Parts: sequence; C-alpha cells; structure tokens
Amino acid sequence: MVSKRRLSKSEDKETLTEDASNARKQPLSKKTKKSHTYNEVEENDNAFVKLLKTSGIILKTGESQNQLAVDQIVFQKKLFQTLRKHPSYPKIIEEFVSGLESYIEDQDTFRKCLLSCEHVQDEEASMGTSYSKSLIKLLLGIDILQPAIIKTLFEKLPEFLFESVNSDGINMPQLIISQLKWLDRVVDGKDLTTKIMQLISIAPVYLQHDFITSLPEILGDSQHADVGKELSDLLTENTSLTVPILDVLSSLRLDSQLLSKVRRLVMGKLSSVKLDDLPVIIKFILQSITATDALEVISELRERLDLQHCILPSRFQASQSKLKNKGRTSSSGNQENSDEGCVFLLFDVIKSAVRYEKTISEAWIKAIEHIAPESEHKTFDLVMLLIIYSTNTQTKKYIERVLRNKIQSGCFQEQLLQGTFSIHYLVLKDICPSILSLAQNLLHSLDQSIILFGSLLYKYAFKFFDTYCQQEVIGALVTHVCSGNEAEVDIALDVLLELVVLNLSAMRLNAVFVKGILDYLDKMSPRQIRKLFYILSTLAFSKQHEGSSHIQDDMHLVVRKQLSSTVFKYKLIGIIGALTMAGIMAADRSTSSSLTQGKADLSNEQYTQVTSLLQLVHSCSKQSPQASVLYYDEFANMIQGAKLAPKALEWVGQTIFNDFQDAFVVDLCAVPKGDYPFPVKALYGLEEYNNHDGIAINLLPLLFSQDFAEDEGRMTSQESDHKLVSPLCLAPYFRLLRLCVEQQHNGNLEEIDGLLDCPLLLTDLEPGDRLESMSVKELSFMCSLIYLTINWFREVVNAFCQQTSPEMKGKVLARLKHIVELQRILEKYVAVAPDGSPPLATFDLETLDVTPHASTAVSAKTKKQGITGGRKRKAGGNKTSSHDTLSKEDGSECDPTLSNRGQLEKEFKGKEEKTMSLQNYHFLFRELDMEVFSILHCGLVTKFILDTEMHTESTEIVQLQPPELLFLLEDLSYKVKNMLTPSVTRRVPFLKSKGSQNIGLSHLQQRSSQEIAHCIVQLLTPVCNHLENIHNYFQCLATENHDIVVDGPGMQVQEYCLMSSCYQRLLQIFHGLFAWSGFFQPENQNLLYSALEVLTNRLKPREPDQPLEELLSQSFHYLQNFHHSIPSFQSALYLIRLLMVILAKSTAPTKNKGKIASLARHFLCRVWPSGEKEKSSIPNDQLHDLLSIYLEHTDSVLKAIEEIAGVGVPELIKSSKDASSSTFPTLTRHTFVIFFHVMMAELEKTVKGLQAGTATDSQQIHEEKLLYWNMAVRDFSILINLIKYGRLFVEVFLKQCMPLLDFSFRKHREDVLSLLETFQLNTRLLHHLCGHSKIHQDMKLTKHVPLLKKTLELLVCRVKAMLILNNCREAFWLGNLKNRDLQGEEIISQNSQESTADDSENDASSQVSKSKAMGDGEDEASDGEKEQDSDENDDDCD
Repeated sequence: MVSKRRLSKSEDKETLTEDASNARKQPLSKKTKKSHTYNEVEENDNAFVKLLKTSGIILKTGESQNQLAVDQIVFQKKLFQTLRKHPSYPKIIEEFVSGLESYIEDQDTFRKCLLSCEHVQDEEASMGTSYSKSLIKLLLGIDILQPAIIKTLFEKLPEFLFESVNSDGINMPQLIISQLKWLDRVVDGKDLTTKIMQLISIAPVYLQHDFITSLPEILGDSQHADVGKELSDLLTENTSLTVPILDVLSSLRLDSQLLSKVRRLVMGKLSSVKLDDLPVIIKFILQSITATDALEVISELRERLDLQHCILPSRFQASQSKLKNKGRTSSSGNQENSDEGCVFLLFDVIKSAVRYEKTISEAWIKAIEHIAPESEHKTFDLVMLLIIYSTNTQTKKYIERVLRNKIQSGCFQEQLLQGTFSIHYLVLKDICPSILSLAQNLLHSLDQSIILFGSLLYKYAFKFFDTYCQQEVIGALVTHVCSGNEAEVDIALDVLLELVVLNLSAMRLNAVFVKGILDYLDKMSPRQIRKLFYILSTLAFSKQHEGSSHIQDDMHLVVRKQLSSTVFKYKLIGIIGALTMAGIMAADRSTSSSLTQGKADLSNEQYTQVTSLLQLVHSCSKQSPQASVLYYDEFANMIQGAKLAPKALEWVGQTIFNDFQDAFVVDLCAVPKGDYPFPVKALYGLEEYNNHDGIAINLLPLLFSQDFAEDEGRMTSQESDHKLVSPLCLAPYFRLLRLCVEQQHNGNLEEIDGLLDCPLLLTDLEPGDRLESMSVKELSFMCSLIYLTINWFREVVNAFCQQTSPEMKGKVLARLKHIVELQRILEKYVAVAPDGSPPLATFDLETLDVTPHASTAVSAKTKKQGITGGRKRKAGGNKTSSHDTLSKEDGSECDPTLSNRGQLEKEFKGKEEKTMSLQNYHFLFRELDMEVFSILHCGLVTKFILDTEMHTESTEIVQLQPPELLFLLEDLSYKVKNMLTPSVTRRVPFLKSKGSQNIGLSHLQQRSSQEIAHCIVQLLTPVCNHLENIHNYFQCLATENHDIVVDGPGMQVQEYCLMSSCYQRLLQIFHGLFAWSGFFQPENQNLLYSALEVLTNRLKPREPDQPLEELLSQSFHYLQNFHHSIPSFQSALYLIRLLMVILAKSTAPTKNKGKIASLARHFLCRVWPSGEKEKSSIPNDQLHDLLSIYLEHTDSVLKAIEEIAGVGVPELIKSSKDASSSTFPTLTRHTFVIFFHVMMAELEKTVKGLQAGTATDSQQIHEEKLLYWNMAVRDFSILINLIKYGRLFVEVFLKQCMPLLDFSFRKHREDVLSLLETFQLNTRLLHHLCGHSKIHQDMKLTKHVPLLKKTLELLVCRVKAMLILNNCREAFWLGNLKNRDLQGEEIISQNSQESTADDSENDASSQVSKSKAMGDGEDEASDGEKEQDSDENDDDCD
C-alpha cells in the first residue's frame, strides 16, 4: 500500500501542485466556483460518501476542492443527528470511519481532505464568513467521531515524517497536526496527549520543534500538568529541544513545583547555551518567578548569566571576518546583525519583565545591592540598574541609593563602567535620556567619588553613542556649567576638557553650544575661566577648520571687550582669556609642525597674532598694579604649562629680561638719591661686594615713590612722564623671567643667578625700641616693605631650589633663613598695627584729594588692592581670592580684600600681644612650588667662600635648622590638607563666599591630585629621616628629664615647641597622604606600594615583591614605634588617625584593632605637658575624638566605660580642685563633661547593637546576654545624668532587653530581679531630672522631657506585659511617684492633682514588688499590697 501511495504521488505531482495552488487561492469569483460545482463528483455507494452528501459536503475528484453546500455548523449538526438516529448506530460510526480510511488512502485525496473546502451557496455572503474548515477538521468537531478520526490521523501521519517538503511548500505532518489545533472540545484529552508525545519522540528534530510549539493550541487546560511533566522529562533527555519546550511551558498552566524543577534544570545549563536561545530561556525563568523566590532566582540568574562571554566572541569573530573578507561580501555581517538582534531581543524580554512585574524589578535591585563588596561585579549588574532606572519611575530613588553605596564602597569603578558601555552600548543608547538624568543627579552629590562616576557617565555616553546623544551630552554639561554651583561647574568643565582630548572632531560639531558659556563668565572663578578658554581655544585654534572661524571671532570680541573694561573683574577675565588663547595659538602650532620639521616654529602670520595679542594685554594691564601682577602670573603659567614656539619664546624672553632690568635692578654704585624717611641700605646680600661692584634690587625707593611721594603730591614732571613700575610686580615679574630663562636654556639659570645673592635696597627692618613711636603711615610702609621682601625671597627660593651645586644649595638655605627671620620681624609690626588687624588694613591710605580716574591714576584704594588682594591675584589668578572680586557687582574697580578684611579684623581685634602669628596670613605671601620641598633632602651643605681671585678663602657648613624645617613642613602640610584630604561634605550656604580654604594655592591647583601625591611619595624618605631625628630628640629629652614639663628647669622652651610643632606637621603630612581617596583607584595602586615600601624599608632591608598585607603590617609597626616620643596630645591624635588610615587599607583590620585601642588608652592615661598660662593643653574636640576612638576599638566597651566611670571619676572627685584622675590624667574637672558625653553615647550605641535573641536560643546565650545587660545597666546607673541619652538607653532597653527578659524570667528569675531593681533606681532618677528641669526652666533640658516621660510610660506597660506573659498578672500594681528634685526633696509647688496626672510616670518601682510577690508563691496579692505600702513609704523619705 505504501508503494502504491508513493507511486501515485509521483505520477500526480503536477495535479497536487495545482490543487495546492487552488487551495491557496480562496477568494475566487462565484462564476469560477460554479463552473466546477457539478463536475467530477465522487460517486461511491459506501456510507461515508452518502452520509457526507446527505449532510452537505460534496466530495470532488481531480483538481477541484471538496465543496460545502451548507454552513459548517449546519453540516456538523446534520451529520451528528444522522449518525445518532441511524438504525445501525453505533456500528455506523465504524463503517463511516472505515469509509474515510479507504477514501484517504490516496495521498492526493487525503491532502484535499486536509485543505479547506469551497462554499457553494450564494447565502455564504450573508453569513459574513469567507473561511471554511477542512473536511477532517469539520469531522473532528463531532464528538462521536473525534476519537476514531484522531486515531486514523495518527496512524496516517508516520507515512509523511521523513518525506521532504513538496515543491508547493506544503508540509504534510504540519498540515495534519494543524487539524488538531483550536478544537472546540477534546473528547479524550489524555489519549490525545499520549499520542502526540509518542509522535514527538519519533519525529525528526525540525518536526519536533513544530509539534512541541503546537501543544498549547491542541490540548485543553486539564492536560497541561501531564504535558508539562512529559516535556520536563524530554528536556532532560534532549537539550536541543530546550527552546521550544520552554516556550511551551511558559504558555501552560503548571504547578509551581514543576516550574521550579524545570527552572533549576535550565539554570544549570545557562552558561553553555547559544546566544540565539537566551531570550526564550530568560523569558521562561522570569515568568516562572514568584514573590517568595524572586530574590533567590534573580541572584542565581545574575551569577550564571555572563553576557560578556556571549557577546564579545561573536563581535570579535565578525570583526575578524570583515578583515579577512574585505572587499567582498560575506555572511559575517549577517551573523553580527543576528547576534545584535538576539541581544536586543534578550533585553526586550528583560525590560518587559522589570517594567510590568514590580516583584522582579525590586528583586533584581536587591540582588545587586546584597552582593558583598569583596565580590566581583559584572557589567550586566550595571546595565540592569540603568535599564530598571529607565523603565520604572518608582524605583529611581532606590536605584540611586544603591548606586551611591556601590560607588562609595569601590564596587563600581571606571573600569567596570567602561566595560559596560563598550559591551552594551547598543542597548544603552536607547535609554540615553535616563542615563543623562542619572548623571545629572549624581553630579548634585556631595561625595567626590559619586560626582566622578556621574562625570564618567557623561564621558562614555559621548564616546559610545551617536551624534544625537552626543549633542544631548554637551547640552547637559553646558547646563551644569551655567548652573552657578561651583562643584558642578568644575566637574562639567573637566568633562568637556576630557571630551576635547577624546574626540576633537565630534566636539567641533557641538562647539556652538560650548561657546554659549561665554555669556556666563561673570559667575566663574579664574580657574574655571581658564579651563573654559582652554576648551574654546583648542576647538578654535588647534587646526584650521572652516567651522571654527566664528568661535575665533567671538573669543577675540569677548577678550577685547573685557580687557578694555575699567572694572577689575572684567579685566581679569580678559587677561586670563587672552593668555590662554595665546598659549594654545603658539603651543599647538609648534607641536603640530614639529612632526614635519626639524625645528618647530610659527609662521609669520601666527607669530604676529600671538605677539599682538600679548602686547594688547600688556598695554591694557600696565595702568593697574594688580592687573599687571595678574598678567605676569598668567603669562608665567602659560609658559610653564605649554611649550612656546622658539620665535615667540625668544621675543618674550628678550622683552621681559630688558623690562625687568630697567624696572627693578640698579647698580650698587648708583643708588637712587632722595629724601627718604628711612636710611637706604643694601641688605641681605650673600656675597661681599665693593661699593662700586654688583647689582641690587631697587625696592625701598620704588615703594616710597609709590606710597609717600604720591600721597604728598611731590611727583615731579620727569617722574610723571616716566611712570615707575609698581613694586608689587617685582616677585611675579621675576617668576615670569625665571620661567622664560628655564624654557630657553633647558633649566639652566646661569643667566640670572646673580639675582639669588644680590642685596635689596632696604632700611634696617628690626624695629627695636622705635616700634611704639612710629606713625601709622610708617608702620604701613615698613609692613609693606617686609612683605614685598619676603615675597621676593620666596620667588627666589622657587627659582633656584632645584639647582644641584652645593654653592647654590647653600644660598637657597640662606634665603630660606631670611624668610623665617623676616616673618618673625613682620609679626612684631602686625602686633602693634591699629586694631591688631593684618598688614592689609594698614595700607588704607585714602589721603589723595583728587578723585582718581580708574584707568589712569592709582588711588590709595588701588594700592591697597595690590598689596593685599592684588597679591592674591599675582599668585596666578587663584580661584578663591578672585571669588571675592567676582562677587562684587558694583561698577567701580572692586577691592579684592574687603570681604576678608572685616573677618580678619574681627579675628584679631582686641589682642595685645607684642607678636602675632602669621599663620592665618598665608594668602598674603607668594606660593611655594612643590619643587621647593626638595630642600628637605638637604643634610649638611658645605658652602665655599671665594676670594677675589676665585680661590677658596674659607668654607661654611650650612644645615636645615628647625625654624626653616618647620616653615617648610607647615607649607607642605597646608598643601596636603587642601589637595589630598577629601573635601568637606557640606553645601556652601547661599550667597556665601566659596572656596576660601584654597587661597594661595593657584599654582598647585593646576596640577592633579595624582601629581601631588607622587611628589609627596618622593619626599617620604627625607620626611622619615626628619621624623626619626625628632623622635630621637624627644627620646633623649625624656631620658634626661623623666617628666617633661615645658616650663621646667633646664628646658629650652622655644626649641621644644619648635620640635613639637615639626613632629605634629610631619604626622599631618603622613596622615594626609595615606588618607587620600585616590589610593583606592587601580591606577594609583603602584603609588601606594611605593609609599608603603619606603616605610617598610626603614625597619628591614628591601625585599622585592612583598604582598600588600605584609607592607601594611610593617608600615603599621614602623609608625607605631613613634608613640613613645609623642610630645603633644595633638600629635598623639594624628598618630592614632594615621594608624587607623593604614589599618583601613588592610583586608584583615581586626588583627591590629586592639593595638589602636591600647595606644589610645596609653595616651588617655598619660600626663601631657602644659604651658604656664594654659589650664590644659588638650583641646576638647581632640579629646572627644581620641576617647571615641578608644571606645570604638576596645574589645569590651562596657568594661572600658566601667573602668573610667568606676575608677577614674571617683579619683577625680577625691582629688584637689586643679588635680586630675591618677589613672586617667586627661580626666580633669574641665574635661569631665567630654568624658561623660562620649561614654554615654558609646553606651547607647553598644547596647543598640546587641540583638534581643529568641526563645529558641540556648541557655548559655541567654545567660551571656543577661550578664551583658547587667553590666550595661550598671554603667547606665553611673552615667544617668544626661536626659537625652537616658531616654535613648531606655528606648533600647525596651526594644532589645525586654524580649530577652520575657523568656528568661522563669529560668533566671533572680538575675532578672536584680536587673530590674537596678534599672528602677535609674528610671526614678530620670523622673527627678524631669522635675529639676521644670523647676529651673532649663530650655535645653525641658525639650527632652516629653519624649522621656513617654518612654517611661511605655516601660511600665511593657513590664506589665512581661508579667502577664509569665502568668504573674496579679503581682503588678501602680503607685504614684512624687515629683522630686535632684536632692530628693519633694516639689511642693506641684499639687496632688498634678501629681496624679503623672501616674504614668510610675517607673519600674512596681517591678521589684511584683517579682518578689511571684517568688512568695501563692499569696501574691497580699504580698503585693505590703510591698506597695513600703514602696510609698520609701518615696516619702527619699
């Protein structure tokens, strides 16, 4: 039979093809249908044909389709009734089915029965249906025929399983199975399920897929469980069917246990599946999640799903294929597109799940949140957070919080973010607006690491996304710059600067947006203005570009407009902008041309542009000293930061050299003559000059001509014609000259080395006895003179500090010594200045009668600007000093010092010392460069003194002395504090000056924190040398004088204080370096290793490749050794903090935690030296910090508190008035409050961390916790006198201890009784404290009373609940607790009604009686009454 069928199939192939084509052409005209209606009708006498004909179906032969003469439902109804009413029913069914089997033996006929029938009637138009079912499907809709026909189909189907698809594209197995889909009713679902599963087991793979995916459309709900079980078993046997099986399982209604089983099975194979299969698998996993197991499933999913390994290899292969097949088409492009499509599909599945299923989105966030910091995070984690952030608005705050925590803990770093964008940029591009919104929110943070992460989001969005997204990124950054928030402006400009370097061509397309920032220059600091002009100059001048000419024009317009302004803040903008432009115009040309020429240089046109711009700035700034100072310093910064072309550098160098010589240098033989108020002398020369030899700096005559001559109106016509350069320009002009010479001669300063040792024209600066008799004007003049001299020497030291010859080193040390001497002299002048104000206040010489013209005359106000605020500007337009300038909105030349002046006057007003520290005046002096600290390397320097014939006349040994060492260390410590210590996390109040902490650090701020840290690591060896030398000094001192007393006999007080200050500064430098947050970044790990190796090598010889833990341990040990010689409490605290910072970098900090506690206790128990006038040398805040550190690191906080409160406090009470505790000498009557406050806070924090436990815990645990609470309550009874912490302790007692007492009461009744008795006394005292606060009307205490009373009420109710739980309800009673003061006296003013109103304040006095009543057994009530009486009597006599 089979062979016949195959033969007929081959013979009638054309016929079948035509039939199939006819079957596909359903909408034929009625004429066409009618022409075939009565032709080739099947004539047969069997029951099958007759019954069909009777019911309304006409079977056709040949090419025609079977025809339906009636409606489908009518046919089924007629046939069903005919069969049921047939005389031979049910035998007629067998005959009918037998006839069907005979009829469909022919393959062509069978196929016709599977294809839809044609309609005959015209009424079908009115029925509104154009679709007709096939004959088989119609028969399957009749219940009495369905089982037999299904059996026939499944017997017929195997004949077609392994046959190829016909040329007409019809697949017979699929056609047969399609007859079973969407049946109105399945009579025997179980049998049908069995047959289909058997068929699936033997079918080829491609048909298995189709059969499996058809199951939900065939089976009813009642069969889903059986099919699910069968499919899960099949999934185990055949992994190739994973995708269709999971697709079906996700559509079936299955038991959750079965789904969990399948999910576990699939999850195990997740790492080995193909990328194409992932979307279906992930969809099944996510759809099978329930609320109870969501977190567990998502956690496992993120562990097992590694998209990086799926996506990257396919992209790599695609890129390799492109390289190999370059120039001809290949399938690699299709493969890459297919992979990208799979990734899109996968993330669409995930997006859909997290958008519509709140359970999944929350579980995913929690899964990422709960990852331990030491575990490795994946790029997928970050992508998921970003996707959920974009799809679910309710979780945005939650995700931001998780992100912040992860960033702060170092889990999400730049490397992970870069990997996320490089792998998933196609997915992230679609959520670009959400990413930018997130970045914007992160930039509003206070934490530096979070702000950095937000800036990286902007950076990588620009790098990886398309042009539209890049435009959005630039728009967002420009908005930040224009926001006015200083931190946002800084970071946004930094990002724009990075983007210019990253992708200059893309940035040029968006240059018009950046250019718009020029309208907001008023609110920017000089440092920010410098960055902005650098960005715009790079975009405009880096290459000749057609689109950049408009930026050049706009910048020139802005610069010229600002330079021509008479308002200083606008002139400042013009100077900074012009010099930044000039630097780019020159430096960039030279860089690009050096690639093609042997000697880089500018073209004549470029040279003319640069020189004309510089001449313009010079001419616009020379009228104002402070503008000139700013010009010279900006010019110097430009030369230092960018290498100018040789032609421009030569012009600059020659001009500056000649101008400096003419303005400031005179021959000793031609000292200016004049009527000076002080005798002019050439002082501070380092060489012996004859009267007619050598040069000098013309300082005093210049200052006199500016101050005295103008004020007295004695300016000659010759002097007015030749305007003198302001002496304020001396130091900045020299810095510019020095940097020009360095650039021209590769660091060789021989051309100007005469300025190192030449003298200055001054007068005797030591005031002596004439100080009190000097006028205000003379004091002001002398202060200015000393101030300018110090700044000249500071710049000289900056210039020559790196010279290597011993001769030069000796001279630099001598100049350093001069600086320290002059500062000591200046302190004397400042002390007698009016109102004790700093030097700037003494220069307010408003004696000029004629109102000066802002652009031509130099008023007294202007001079004051130059001497003070102008000097700030001369430090390079530093950010903070200019903030004072830029905050002025008036139209006159603003005084850069007014805002600081008032504050400083307040600080120093009323002080009467004859000397005053200049510590707060650091911004008045020229900034020392980081290179200056190379002087710390100096040991003994031999200086040769030569005679006139250049022979060695004598030698002199020069060494860095303690005063000079302290001077350098103070400056270095200040720089470390401001550049490496994390910025204080607080927002600047509205309308307040910002950034005042960075005054005088403009040069330093142009370096990155990494550079600063690297410089300090290079200095660690000499710093360690100095630290060890000072340590040895104090060790020897301690040996000689067993008890160090600063004012003791034989003690050199000044030297001791100097060395002590040096010690403290050294520890501050160490602490600032190792506390630098940058060490957590991977790129700075080597720097940390280098720093730790320096410390480790001080203990033992160098060992290569030591692990980090070993280095940290050795460094900790090295630094710990210094605790024996610590001279002051401040130094002790810094040493402890330094050790804590080292400890924090270790992965096992507990090992050395006890050592810190031990060391802190040692410092608390030590007698510290104090001066004559000071009652205590220990600042309160520092004592607070050290005590907190001790209690946080000690093993048992309660024992430590008990020791201090139980031993130290009684000793203090018994001692004399000014004495201290013998065990804890730091505990005095002045510091008692600090000790008390810290101990109470730590006690509350400690008991808060103790878990209440459960009834199922072991008895040993219960006993341990009861013992712990006994100690805590005992400590509390000693420290109860703080209402605030008393309430907090009672609250913790309620939450943590009462649950423990609930289930400990029966077994440990006596312990619980003891605990409650002690606590009863404490709560009663708290009640008395409330009464005390009311009597004295102490507002600070009274505000805590309501909450405390509420807590005491809760305690009474909670104890009653405990008794009821333990079946002792009768033992509880309430009594009235009378209001008393701290001495126990009853408060008479309170009447009885007020007393009864406070019934709820009964405290736990009842607790003792109830507990005792329980212990007496049966007569609980009567005993309770007795106890009540006695308790009230106790109250009366309290």
